[in-house]
Amino acid sequence: MNIHEHQAKEILKRFGIPILNGVVIYDPIEVSKKIEKLNSSNFVIKAQIHAGGRGKAGGIKIIKNLDEINKEVKNMFGKILITHQTGSAGKKVKRIYIEETCEIKKEFYLSCLVDRSSSKIAFISSIEGGVDIEKVAKKNPEKITTVKLNFSTSIKDEEINKIVKPFNLSEKLKNKAFKLIKSIHKILIEKDANLIEINPLVLTNNEELICLDAKINFDDNALYRHEDILFLKDPNEIDPTELEASKYDLSYIKLDGTIGCMVNGAGLAMATLDIIKLYGSEPANFLDVGGGASKEKVSAAFKIILSDKNVKGILINIFGGIMRCDVLAQGVVDAAKEINLSVPLVVRLAGTNVKLGKEILEKSNLKIISANNLSDAAKKIVEVTK
Repeated sequence: MNIHEHQAKEILKRFGIPILNGVVIYDPIEVSKKIEKLNSSNFVIKAQIHAGGRGKAGGIKIIKNLDEINKEVKNMFGKILITHQTGSAGKKVKRIYIEETCEIKKEFYLSCLVDRSSSKIAFISSIEGGVDIEKVAKKNPEKITTVKLNFSTSIKDEEINKIVKPFNLSEKLKNKAFKLIKSIHKILIEKDANLIEINPLVLTNNEELICLDAKINFDDNALYRHEDILFLKDPNEIDPTELEASKYDLSYIKLDGTIGCMVNGAGLAMATLDIIKLYGSEPANFLDVGGGASKEKVSAAFKIILSDKNVKGILINIFGGIMRCDVLAQGVVDAAKEINLSVPLVVRLAGTNVKLGKEILEKSNLKIISANNLSDAAKKIVEVTK
């Protein structure tokens, strides 16, 4: 789960990490009253959307007086920002963060994340802050330092030394950096974060280390034990269809193709998407129904898939383990009748009670195309949709 920059900074602040003072605006009429809390002659206004590249899209402005703040806030509210992360549809600005400014001496990059490939925590640091770290990694990889740590509630001083080495800090600043990194590590562990990114981490003319921007992503599977984090979810930043799918515990991601997919298990779902592409078509979605498939859940999945007007056919690919094929088949039949399914449907079943499941499909009198294996299923759905 992603959160907004202003929310991320509030979390950093609670853990003793230095940030600039700022206020969040939900309506332009709040500006005059709220900025009274700030002590600065210059301000930065930042559109709050879940995407990077806001500055290049006009979502970050430096402001020098109150009249200009009111004008820029009004212009930015409701604006559609299109960045390299939003896609062509962009994201609508519904909240703005107004922050004090500081005199910047140097900019660094710092992040902490769960590195699943090594089952470790990785700290990434670079002297190239304030820019796209991906471009630095591609063009100047020697400017990036990665330190991988074993999972632990603490971090060793020698590990922190390796992380801050690229910054070339004085002893006084190094002590501040140590506290900052220990706090970031603590947030990652205690709050089940996947990623904490500070870009840039700045050294000011007053010899202070300040987190000028912040991004935090949390593990969805751990949100049940962090009500304070779950409370920060912004429904406006989530695709409405994905939000509806989450109500039924369905993992759904919309794609650009024409073949709707309903699969149990993320790995099998990825393989299904790949084989559809192999046979010359494009999947319309990723949809993992998980380990259970009641009639209500299957019906919800059908409705969610068919809410995409681009869908010309549906492929159901189920491997019955905990989920029995006969239960799934009955759910498919009931749901198909209930919603009056009008697009071609190909079903591939394998595993527990597969014979019984196929019998249920055959006796349903529905136009369901049965497939023997995944390759056969992909081939059939591509053929009937073309």
